[in-house]
Amino acid sequence: MTDAGNSSSPVPSQGAAFNSAASNSAGFYIAIEGWEASGKSTQAELLAGHLDATLSREPGGTQLGRSIRRMLLDDGPIPTDRAEALLFAADRAQHIQEIVRPSLDSGRHVVTDRSYGSTLAYQGHGRGQSLEELLWLSEWASDGLLPHLVVLIRVASDEAERRLGPERDRLESEPDEFGDRVRLGFDHLAAADPERWRIVDGNGSIDAVHQRVVAVVDNWMTKRALATKRAGDNKRG
Repeated sequence: MTDAGNSSSPVPSQGAAFNSAASNSAGFYIAIEGWEASGKSTQAELLAGHLDATLSREPGGTQLGRSIRRMLLDDGPIPTDRAEALLFAADRAQHIQEIVRPSLDSGRHVVTDRSYGSTLAYQGHGRGQSLEELLWLSEWASDGLLPHLVVLIRVASDEAERRLGPERDRLESEPDEFGDRVRLGFDHLAAADPERWRIVDGNGSIDAVHQRVVAVVDNWMTKRALATKRAGDNKRG
């Protein structure tokens, strides 16, 4: 097993187990990831508008998910590390079944504010749980469906701290060392799966960051369309 407590540990492959299930859909599934106050929620909403996509989030994209979100982030009983990971997985299972897969199957793109990357970064690198076990759990909960594209919005830690302000949920209130491990974990995930992950500078105005996100996503979609066309031409040839 990978030692998730060591942030320099190798990251288990995120690709092979998920690609076949994700590639069968008509729409694209795009996740916006990042540490707290990175601006990802705003950018997810703007990107969904740009693509005329279904907008959702984890946790909390479904009615069940909203209840789980309150359990995880509000001032209720504090779950153990394993219970926390399982609650996030339960939210993801409901989210995939109720929101993501129906939208993709109808030909509509989906933009989600957080996905499996947050599980690996927060519960893996942040909490020190096994990345391999968490990846297996994410695969099982999502029925093999991961985002086609993950956009990681990265901001400096002092800027994130300034944006957060005094009113914080349970995860936002974690010690600085936890945030450092999570941010480094996101970087490791992006480096380990460059086909799926893209990094965008989250500093600057909302519109400036939006333009960067759109450029990355449009470029990825263009390359994806060309690859699909070439594969079709090769089959006919």
